This record gives sequence, structure tokens and C-alpha cells, in this order.
Amino acid sequence: MSKRAIILAGGQGVRLRPYTLTLPKPMMPLGDYPILEIIIKQLASHGFDHLTLAVNHQAEVIQQYFENGERWKVKIDYSLEQTPLGTLGPVLQVPDLPEHFLVMNADVLTDFPFSDCWDEHLAKHSDLTLGVCKREYQSDYGLVKLNEAGQMIAFEEKPTRVEWVSMGIYLVSRNAIERCVAGERLGFDYLFRQMLDVGNPPTIFQHEGYWLDIGSPDDYQKASETFSKKKESFLQDIG
Repeated sequence: MSKRAIILAGGQGVRLRPYTLTLPKPMMPLGDYPILEIIIKQLASHGFDHLTLAVNHQAEVIQQYFENGERWKVKIDYSLEQTPLGTLGPVLQVPDLPEHFLVMNADVLTDFPFSDCWDEHLAKHSDLTLGVCKREYQSDYGLVKLNEAGQMIAFEEKPTRVEWVSMGIYLVSRNAIERCVAGERLGFDYLFRQMLDVGNPPTIFQHEGYWLDIGSPDDYQKASETFSKKKESFLQDIG
């Protein structure tokens, strides 16, 4: 069975400046590869043979590097955004979507088991499967808890929380987006709320492995260090 993926590679990488003044964010290098090439290698190793890159900012840099995908033994084509359309909007522009397909951000370093998630999505007949992982974060503020009378009853100094977060990896069935209007700026959060409103929540795929959104200089530095130390864990299925 042919597997299709849409990779969202059109962001301007504002939070990653000054690195992205000369390169689009998906082309930022980790070791010997742009982060987008690592993703393409991973998807190819999991049987995804047709990849559409949704591009906008500095699209020509990405197109010149990846061309038609022959180097990675996959078919690569492009969907060009004329204006930023969010995370879901670019997907709606792709004219030949199959019944099931993967959508993911182009700026994540992960060891996500794409094939397992694909198989689970099909087995459960899901309209939408959302990849999630746990993230620990610390509040920037001391939290004050009040009772109904407005009196302080507890205080936590910059507490640490652990929450499940979206990884920016989705398995989508075409019928899940039938009511969405192409050309509008939409995010996947819109689709989540729409599905929750009708009592059809997305299926959740919990990933216990590694995931990092390369959205800031600090995260980029962390991703670079992690990839250099554990390269084989991200490219272990690739010959």
C-alpha cells in the first residue's frame, strides 16, 4: 500500500532568528543533514513513497535541494502557499489527497514510530490520529491559590508541570477535512474542536520516545547536541 505524507515546510522561523535570516527553518542543519532531510529519510524508511512539501518562505531553497526526491527513492512534489495558511490550511490546498495520509511539521527531531502509528490509525478506522508525548515545563511565576473568599490558601514557587502535548504529527482520513474550506487560514486546533463538538474526538497515539520542536535558538542547540550523540537512534532504520 502506497503511503502519502504532507510535510509543512512553509514557516518563516521567526523565533529561530538570527539563524533563519539566511536559511528557511526546515533547512537548518543537524550534523550533516538539514532537519527536513532527516525527516524525509525517516519517512522513506517507514514506507512513505510520495511526499508533498507545503512551502512558502524561501521555497526555492527547499525545491532546489530536494528536487523530485529521486535521491531518496521517493516522489517529492510541492504545494506553494501564496500567503501563510496555518497548519491545516496548506493541507486543504493539495488536490489529490488519498483516503489516509500523514501530516507533520518540518522542524521536529524525533524517533517517532511512523509505521506503528499508521497501522493503528487504520486498524481503529480513525478520522484523525494525533501523536502526543509528555513534556515537563516550569512556570515562570509563583502560583497563588485562593479560596472563594479571595483568601490565599496555598502557594507554589514556579512549579514544574508534566503535560501531554501535540507533537505536530497527524494521521488524517480524508473525510475528516471534508467540511473545511480551502483557502482559509486554519490550524489543526480548529479540526480538534470541530471533532470534539460532534462527539468524535481524535485518536491519541502516545509516544514515549524522543521529540523536540526546534523553535528557538536554545532548542536548536539542544537538538544539534542530541543528534550528534544519538544519530543512530534517529536513523536506525535507514541503510
